[in-house]
Amino acid sequence: MGASRVAIDCATGENERLMRSDMMNDMAEMLEATGVKNVGVYDNTSFPGMGIHEMGTARMGRDPKTSVLNAHSQVWDCTNVFVTDGSGVVSSGCQNPSLTYMALTARAAAFALDELKRGNL
Repeated sequence: MGASRVAIDCATGENERLMRSDMMNDMAEMLEATGVKNVGVYDNTSFPGMGIHEMGTARMGRDPKTSVLNAHSQVWDCTNVFVTDGSGVVSSGCQNPSLTYMALTARAAAFALDELKRGNL
């Protein structure tokens, strides 16, 4: 297997800027509809990932043609690399996903240890 290198290109695009503006305006409208007075909006712009749980940039799946990670959070093309943050999860609810990340990490670590003992890593 040849050397692999991961390249990440992350930026806030025009669509994200428009969505942020839309969300601010929608929230202000909802607050005003409930009787809140003097609602002001502002956008405290920050670098991607600073204020939210970024997810889905390294999809987990069953097929290396359509995903980056296998079911053990292992990179298909670089089997000694495990990704256990939110990258493998492509969607979430409004709950904090940290417990899910910890469970994925525990599962990946157990799998990696077993594979290491078998001599596969």
